Amino acid sequence: MALDIRRQAGSPIDELVPAARRIGTAIEAVIEGKPKAIRLTLAVLLAEGHLLIEDVPGVGKTMLAKALARAIDGTVRRVQFTPDLLPSDITGVSAYNQERGEFEFKPGPIFANIVLGDEINRASPKTQSALLECMEERQVTVDGTTYQLQAPFMVIATQNPVEMEGTYPLPEAQRDRFTARISLGYPPAAAEREMLDTHGATSPLEALKPVARAADVQDLIVAVRGVLVSDQVKEYIISLVNATRNSPELRLGASPRATLHLLRASRAWAALDGRDYVIPDDVQALAGYVLAHRVLPTAEAIVERHLPEDVVGQIVSQLPLPRR
Repeated sequence: MALDIRRQAGSPIDELVPAARRIGTAIEAVIEGKPKAIRLTLAVLLAEGHLLIEDVPGVGKTMLAKALARAIDGTVRRVQFTPDLLPSDITGVSAYNQERGEFEFKPGPIFANIVLGDEINRASPKTQSALLECMEERQVTVDGTTYQLQAPFMVIATQNPVEMEGTYPLPEAQRDRFTARISLGYPPAAAEREMLDTHGATSPLEALKPVARAADVQDLIVAVRGVLVSDQVKEYIISLVNATRNSPELRLGASPRATLHLLRASRAWAALDGRDYVIPDDVQALAGYVLAHRVLPTAEAIVERHLPEDVVGQIVSQLPLPRR
């Protein structure tokens, strides 16, 4: 359904699309056969969000995060989450400097443009909660002092399925901080064959050259903020999120933060399509990725094997589209 809106000449979106295409092409040189996952990653980055990648080991979760960081020439820090990891190992710690006779702050790996949290559900809930303030407020508070994080800032966390051994399920508050959850899945046979040819001798990540700067990405983020969302589309987003709260198959619906994240992600999705306005198709394309990891199914739905993404998909298909 197209809304009656005309794109202005000389819109910042005209500059956004080629830049995003360059970043996507650079990542595709490393990650074979996953164009939709790469586009979703870019949409989350431009929406000032964070991404949760859930899948089995060895399908390229870590490689995707590293390729994105290298493509935008941003600082990247990797945190390997383990059961003995402490919160201060992520945020940093105040250490006493004997020469100066005072405490000084030593920043942790959270101070980077792209923070890769590898196997986040292998750490204890206490350590996982160290990311809450960082992801929502983009700042760190240590010993009563607040430190601002770099811009752009994005957390890409990978996790193995909860059924895997030695994992802790993410708390609801932690999952709610992630704008979207994706699953890479196994590559097609042709892409896997191409991977054997290209990755067999050397890693294509080493040959990946930056195609944008972190400052350019921040300009693109500002451009996405200007994408128009009509009142009808806003009402549609609210109705969609409210439907998850009233679904008989869900005991916990999506939060108001989910409404905001869906709006921001839809703006970025529209911008990647070259539009400076959002249509309901953008919202529908992202609803499953933005909402499914935030809701909790009822016991009956679990017994009947109704996955949260299936419930969200059913809600999307049944909810009437907004009128002009």
